[in-house]
Amino acid sequence: MNPVSVLITIATYFAILFLVSYIAGRKADNEGFFVGNRKSSWYVVAFAMIGSSISGVTFVSVPGMVAVSGFSYLQMVLGFVAGQFLIAFVLVPLFYRMNLVSIYEYLENRFGMSSYKTGAWFFFISKMLGAAVRLFLVCLTLQLLVFDPLDLPFILNVIVTVALVWLYTFQGGVKSLIWTDSLKTFCLVVSVVLCIYFIASDLDLSFGGMMTAIKDSDLSRMFYFDEINDKRYFFKQFFAGMFTMIAMTGLDQDMMQRNLSCKNFKDSQKNMITSGISQFFVILLFLMLGVLLYMYGGRYGLLQDVIQGDMSSDKVFPLIATNSHFPVIVGILFIIGLISSAYSAAGSALTALTTSFTVDVLGIRNKKEEDVVKLRKRVHLGMAVIMGVVIIVFNILNDTSVIDAVYTLASYTYGPILGLFAFGIFVKKPVRDRFVPLVAVLSPFLCLILQKHSKAWFGGYEFSYELLILNALFTFVGLCLLIKDRTAG
Repeated sequence: MNPVSVLITIATYFAILFLVSYIAGRKADNEGFFVGNRKSSWYVVAFAMIGSSISGVTFVSVPGMVAVSGFSYLQMVLGFVAGQFLIAFVLVPLFYRMNLVSIYEYLENRFGMSSYKTGAWFFFISKMLGAAVRLFLVCLTLQLLVFDPLDLPFILNVIVTVALVWLYTFQGGVKSLIWTDSLKTFCLVVSVVLCIYFIASDLDLSFGGMMTAIKDSDLSRMFYFDEINDKRYFFKQFFAGMFTMIAMTGLDQDMMQRNLSCKNFKDSQKNMITSGISQFFVILLFLMLGVLLYMYGGRYGLLQDVIQGDMSSDKVFPLIATNSHFPVIVGILFIIGLISSAYSAAGSALTALTTSFTVDVLGIRNKKEEDVVKLRKRVHLGMAVIMGVVIIVFNILNDTSVIDAVYTLASYTYGPILGLFAFGIFVKKPVRDRFVPLVAVLSPFLCLILQKHSKAWFGGYEFSYELLILNALFTFVGLCLLIKDRTAG
């Protein structure tokens, strides 16, 4: 695809996106921005949540990763589904009962102001870094397809990308996101299904022949029970997936904003269960696409650089989708899928960051509606600027391996949040609130030491995403040490 075709595709998608955002959010007040006025239909939110869980990283990386990991990622996705059930039946009723705008308000009610601010700041760091990393990958792809051919600098790429995200979330917040995420889900699923169809057709495979070819491929192995030191070991992946889902969805303002927009907690539970099961099948489609991409690339000799290690597997899908062997529609579908997944994920992160920083860090209690609107708009712009700066810093570091560190990063930053909520729900005792930030900082530090020395200390065992569980456990134990008598000051 030439740069002009890519730009026309992006412009068309955004024209539709802005129209949907305007219609959905044109009458949104502060409650509409933060929680969608709690009037969203559960089935609409469930459909939107399928797409909101798929970022640009997933869209690009999952098909490419089958060469190394096979279908082992589905083990983690099974953990995601289990985590969704726990969120639906433990956290959702709690948050609705407390009528929360920001889920971190729970920490203030349970522990005190220091714990509340600790949860909010850990979320802020987690979401800002995670969102910037994901958008960074998209900027790299756009630089390759559009900005480099037109001799335009990376910084302009970032400015345009972040500005577009800021614009379509400016007015409606969550109220807009529900509908733009629904558009994203539709575009995402249609693009992947049609890419599978075109690639299978080019390989002269019927539906049955395609399923057989994928099943018989060495790249489609799903379960790994034989080697505990393998990062793909089933129980590592499953439990890491379950706790990652609880932390990155159930305890994440970004994702829970959508769930809190449902009419009641029972509708929110229906949404969580439906979207969780649906996510499994969407990820399965991405992995099936990955096998077909490697079959196609092998037939036409397009992946020699990947095989030799000179090119990242993240570039397999972009390379083949925009290849001249295919009709132009395949490249267009790839761009639509990439843009819809990446920009929507960034938009939801920007809205959540705005909500959390405005409500949790700056505080809006006893402020007039118009004052909150002015504050919210300034914060929204500030979050966009910070996100752009972080993306530029990633590019200066020139280390694309940070993409692979998204879940590892989550293990360090979401672990203390998971530990705080777990203690708050299961241990009904007060703690010395002023020392909670110290525990939250020490826990990731202990995890870092363990990760650096695990092979030497534990007979070759290497920690992976299960660091999240350890991090939460350290936080939980630390809070146990801070328990005080109810009669104490």
